[in-house]
Amino acid sequence: MIDPTRYPRLSRINLPADLRQFDESELTAIADELRAYLIESVGKSGGHFGAGLGVIELTVALHYLYNTPDDRLVWDVGHQTYPHKILTGRGDRIHTVKQADGVAPFPKREESEYDTFGVGHSSTSISAALGMAIANAQAGNERRVVAVIGDGAMTAGMAFEALNHAGGMEDPEPNLLVVLNDNQMSISENVGGLTKMLGRISSSRTLNALREGGKKLLGDKRKPPARFMRRWEEHWKGMFVPSTLFEEMGFHYTGPIDGHNVPALVSALKTLQTLKGPQLLHIITTKGKGYELAEGDQIGYHAVGPFDPEKGLISKAGAKKPTYTDIFGDWLCDMAAADPKLLAITPAMREGSGLVRFSKEYPQRYFDVAIAEQHAVTLAAGMACEGAKPVVAIYSTFLQRGYDQLVHDVAIQKLDVLFAIDRGGVVGPDGATHAGNLDLSYLRCVPHMVVMAPADEDECRKMLSTGFQFQGPAAVRYPRGTGPGAAIEASLATLPIGKAEVRAHGSRVALLAFGATVPAAQQVGAELGLTVVNMRFVKPLDRALILELAKTHEGFVTLEDNVVMGGAGSGVAELLNAENIQLPILHLGLPDDFQHHASREQLLAEAGIDAIGIRAAVLDRWPSLQETEAVRSLAG
Repeated sequence: MIDPTRYPRLSRINLPADLRQFDESELTAIADELRAYLIESVGKSGGHFGAGLGVIELTVALHYLYNTPDDRLVWDVGHQTYPHKILTGRGDRIHTVKQADGVAPFPKREESEYDTFGVGHSSTSISAALGMAIANAQAGNERRVVAVIGDGAMTAGMAFEALNHAGGMEDPEPNLLVVLNDNQMSISENVGGLTKMLGRISSSRTLNALREGGKKLLGDKRKPPARFMRRWEEHWKGMFVPSTLFEEMGFHYTGPIDGHNVPALVSALKTLQTLKGPQLLHIITTKGKGYELAEGDQIGYHAVGPFDPEKGLISKAGAKKPTYTDIFGDWLCDMAAADPKLLAITPAMREGSGLVRFSKEYPQRYFDVAIAEQHAVTLAAGMACEGAKPVVAIYSTFLQRGYDQLVHDVAIQKLDVLFAIDRGGVVGPDGATHAGNLDLSYLRCVPHMVVMAPADEDECRKMLSTGFQFQGPAAVRYPRGTGPGAAIEASLATLPIGKAEVRAHGSRVALLAFGATVPAAQQVGAELGLTVVNMRFVKPLDRALILELAKTHEGFVTLEDNVVMGGAGSGVAELLNAENIQLPILHLGLPDDFQHHASREQLLAEAGIDAIGIRAAVLDRWPSLQETEAVRSLAG
C-alpha cells in the first residue's frame, strides 16, 4: 500500500478516474509524488528506470485530460510505462515488476485494460494507434487515440511508414495525436540525421496562431485557396523553423514545449483536443529527470537492479565471470586487429551487445544505425558486396524484424555476413517480447546459412571465429548472461564446420544437446550412464555422427532452449526420416507458447529443460533406465 503520510495525493489515486478528481493546480505536486514513489519502488525491485522518470509529467497530464481507458493511450517500447502502471491500479504491486507472477515490465493487454497495446519492440505505437483510430471511426466511435513515441524509436522506418499513411489520409482524416518525447536518448545516445534535425527545431507560437486563424478564414482545406495557403505556410515556416518534416507529411505540428512543465503540457493538450486530423506534439524531456544520478548517467540508469536511492548504483568489487556478451566484445576487437576487413554494425544496442570497447578502439569501423534492424542487415549485405566482412551484433528477438532482409538480401545472394545473435533462448525477466525462443527455427530453414550454438564460453569465441572465416552467411547464437565457466583461449582458432563433440560415451540413449542445454545434459548423462553429445552446429548437422549413434543406441533425446517446433531437434528427426531410420526420439525444448516474465532458471525449469526436468522426462520415456541407475549406484 502506498504510504499516505509520505504520498498524501498519490495514495488516493488507484485509477485515473481518481486523478481527475483533483484540481488542476495540484497536478505538479502529484507528479512530484509519483516521481519520488517511482524512485523508491524501482530501488527495491530494479527494472527500467530513467525513461519512466522522464515522462512523469506527461503521464499525469495525459491520464488527467483523456478519459482512459475509453480513450486509447498507446506507449512505444514500454520502457517508460512504470508511472502509467502506478496510476492505473498497479501502484501497490509495482515493486514486483519483472518477477514471476508480478507486474509485467512492458504494457500487456492481459494485465490491464489501460494497456491498450502490448509492446516491447520499438516504433510500433503510431501504426497501432492509427489502426485504432481508423477502426473507431468506422464504428462511429469518437474516442481519442494518443501515441507516445520517443525520438529514439522515431528513427525506425516503421514509424515513418505510419506517419506517411496517417498524414496522407483524407475523407476523413484520422483523429490521432502523436506525442514525440524528445530526450536525445534511446538506450544509448541517439544517432543519425533525425536526431540532428530535432535538435534544431524551435517553437513558433506566432506560426501556430497564424495557421489556426488561416484555417478559420479559408474554410474547407480541399478548396484551392486553402491548399495554396497551406503550402505557403509550410514554406514560410521553413524560414523560421529548420525542419518542416512533420508538416510536409500531413501532421499539424505543435512545439517543442517543456515536457516537465505540467501547466504547459495541460494547456497544449487541451488545445490539441479541440483540433481534428493528425496532430504531433513535440515535447523536450530529460531521461532520468528528478534523480540527479540518473540524469548524469542516462545509459547506466536505463535499467537497473535493486539499489539504495540514497547511494545510487554501487559497482560490485572483485572479478566477475565474463558474460557471453563480454566474450563477443573482446573477440570482436581481437578479430578487428587481425583483419582490417571487419566492420561492426548494431541497431542502437552498443551497450547491450557488447560494442562499447570496439566503438572506442575502431570508431571508423563501427556503425550504429539507430533502431533500424532491417537497414542494419541490408547495410551489411551492401558492405559484403564490396569485399568487407560485416558483423551484425543483434539480439535474437530483434533479428526477427530484419528477417526478410536476412533471407532476401543476404542468404539468397550467399553474402559473407556474420550474425552475432545475443539473448538467444530463454531470456527471463523482460518477458515474451524479448525472448529469443524462435531463432533456431527461423534460421535453420534458410538455405546457405551456417547456424551455431555454443555450449560454453570458449566455444563461443571459437564459433565466432569460425563464422567470420566462413565464406557466406553464418550465425552464432548465444544466451544472455554467463556460461558454465570454461577457460577461454586467447587465440582466434576455428572449429570444423558441421562437426559435433561427444562429451560422454554411454549406452542405450544418446542426449543430443544444443547450446546452453549441454551442461544440464552432461549432468543427467552422468547420472544415468547415457551418451552425451554437444551438437555445436544446428546447421549443418553432424550427419555422420548421428547415423553412427543411431546404430548403437535405442533412442535419442534432443535438447534445445528454442521452441521444439521446427527447431534443432526437428532437424535430427528429418535426417533420420530421410535415411528411413526408425528410432524413438524425445524432443525437449521450449513450449509452443510465449513464456511469461520470470527468472531464466524458473523458465528453464517450467519448460522441463533443466537437469531435473530432463532427467524426469528421460525416465518417463525409458523407465528401465531407472533400474540401470540403481545398479550403477550399488556398484558405486
